[in-house]
Amino acid sequence: MNSNIVFRTPNAEDGMSVYELVKSCPPLDTNSSYCNLLQCSHFAETSVLAELNGEIAGFISGYILPGNVNSLFVWQVAVSEKARGQGLAARMLKQLLQRENCKGINYIETTVTESNLASWGLFESLARSLNTQVTRSIMFDRDRHFKGAHDTEIRALIGPF
Repeated sequence: MNSNIVFRTPNAEDGMSVYELVKSCPPLDTNSSYCNLLQCSHFAETSVLAELNGEIAGFISGYILPGNVNSLFVWQVAVSEKARGQGLAARMLKQLLQRENCKGINYIETTVTESNLASWGLFESLARSLNTQVTRSIMFDRDRHFKGAHDTEIRALIGPF
C-alpha cells in the first residue's frame, strides 16, 4: 500500500484532470468536462481526490441524496492504471466517510453494471469492512431507461453501518 498518497477535497482547477482520468478508465462513462468541473466544485465536499507524487491517481464523486441525508450516493470511482491494486478506491471511500459532513451517513448507494466486476468487488469488500451487506436492485433498466443503448444499472445499497 503506497503511503505517498495524499487525499484531498477537489476544486474546480482539478476538473479537467479528473475528466482525463475518467477517460483513461474504461468502462467508466465519460461525462462532459463541465460535469467534472461541477463535481469538483459543487460536489467537492462529498468527493475525494487522491494524488500520488503530485499527480491525480484517483477520484470519487458523490453527493448526499436529496431528501435522504443518511445516504451518500457514489457517482463514479476512477483509479489510474498506475495506482490500481493498492486498495486506493476503498481508502478513498473511507476518507469520505470520515469527513465532518458525512458523519451522519449510514448508507452508501451507487449503481453498477452487472459486468463491472471490479466495482462489485470494491463495494462488497467495503460492506464486509463496515460489517454490513450489499442489497441489489435494478435502478435503471437497459430497455426502459436507456432505450437499449446502455447496460442495466443495478443499484447497490451498502448499509446500514
